Amino acid sequence: MKNRQIKRVLVILSMLSLVFILTACGTGPVTQNSTGFWDRYVVYTAGQFVIWLANLFGGNPGVGIIAFTLIIRILIFPLSYMSIKSMSKQQEIAPQLKELQRKYSSKDTETQTRLRDETQKLYASAGVNPVMGCLPIVIQMPFLIALYQAILRTSSLQTGTFLWMNLSQPDPLWIMQILATLFTLGTSVLSMMAQPTRNSSSWLMMIVSPVMIFVFSITLPSALAIYWVVTNAFSMIQQLLIQNPFKIRREREAKAQAEKEKERALKRAYKKATKRRK
Repeated sequence: MKNRQIKRVLVILSMLSLVFILTACGTGPVTQNSTGFWDRYVVYTAGQFVIWLANLFGGNPGVGIIAFTLIIRILIFPLSYMSIKSMSKQQEIAPQLKELQRKYSSKDTETQTRLRDETQKLYASAGVNPVMGCLPIVIQMPFLIALYQAILRTSSLQTGTFLWMNLSQPDPLWIMQILATLFTLGTSVLSMMAQPTRNSSSWLMMIVSPVMIFVFSITLPSALAIYWVVTNAFSMIQQLLIQNPFKIRREREAKAQAEKEKERALKRAYKKATKRRK
């Protein structure tokens, strides 16, 4: 479980790094006459879609970006739902997985093969798909990269403004950067609160993502910070709806209390039975 959480952190870092690296790629403007699949059909289409949404909701490109983000999140909601449920099941079987790792701790090939087989059987019986944990993140990245390129390479968006911000430049007041970080942190905290146990990788996951979002949003266009603010605010609401940690905590406490009551009842019954024998 720990290794999978670390891998998930690495996937997030890799994807965010990819966005940053693409800063230097394809800086020329895109138009309907642009050539190449990426420029003509991805970046240009993304830019035109944002402009269309902006015109639909009053003409401000910032509002278009917010609408664009919400549409993407709604479209991938089923995948996010399955991802959260799959991760929840992984957390439930974590003790069994840990026991398997203890049982097959030897590093020889035969033992490790047996461990993989038993792990797959455990996942199958619990209905867990390990790939689902990172799938929503991976699916979002092409849209995020396309939006980034569209902002920088579509003239009407490049000069667009939203509230006090130039969308192609970082927020000079750092408000979007801070909000993006806080919402990312909030999502991570809610996710960790829903876990039955916490370890070092859980804390790593909670800290790394917000820090990386903050670092990247300092230098990247405020349009992307708006995207991160909206998408992580959506994620917080989604987490509360699908896997409310406060409800889960109450249920766990009620279950633990019921177990204690059961143990007390058994002890009382045992004492009564012992007295009768005497």
